[in-house]
Amino acid sequence: MPDRRTAERAIVHHPVFAHWYACFADHRAGLAGLRREMLAGLSGRVIEIGAGTGANFAHYPRSVAEVVAIEPERTLRRRALTEAARAGIPVDVVPATAEALPVKSEAFDAAVVSLVLCSVRDVQRSLSELRRVLRPGGELRYLEHGRSRRRGPAAVQQALDRTVWPLLMGNCHLARDPLDEIRAAGFTIGPYRRGRLLRRDPGPALPWTVVGVARRAEE
Repeated sequence: MPDRRTAERAIVHHPVFAHWYACFADHRAGLAGLRREMLAGLSGRVIEIGAGTGANFAHYPRSVAEVVAIEPERTLRRRALTEAARAGIPVDVVPATAEALPVKSEAFDAAVVSLVLCSVRDVQRSLSELRRVLRPGGELRYLEHGRSRRRGPAAVQQALDRTVWPLLMGNCHLARDPLDEIRAAGFTIGPYRRGRLLRRDPGPALPWTVVGVARRAEE
């Protein structure tokens, strides 16, 4: 198991991006319904990586016994602590990174990733850590944005990823494909739904989202 002190040394700090995200992005109208859809029916112990400001906390069903919420960015984590205090279930906000989770193996019934696989430093290592901490048969719930299915916007996304976008947006990458990444990490893909992140297409930046369920295979 990763040492908690090692994880804390990897904490990131993107204050400008974090302030923008907290004020404008994380609670954007239209996301609440997707968050509820992603979390519906969860129970037991849940780990959430990249909790951001804690916007998911209010949408967890009461059947969830505990949420361990991982958030490496200190500004966002302070906001998440406030939301955790208001949640109707126990939420523990932990300073760590997705690539080195300071928790025991097979300790959780479900894992949640919400608009975070775009920005982790190492997608496969992060998903491998989630497989490690999930019990066999445990669920991975996800709400992610990714590469457009249209050739033109996808090319723009890739160009932005190679230049300024990750620097400006807290390491966010527009052209990652969350379904491909989840499959490659050894999860079995269950039901999912694609759609637009926003009602009005903002252009090539965030045109598509996918919400769904994957599962760690029984071993």
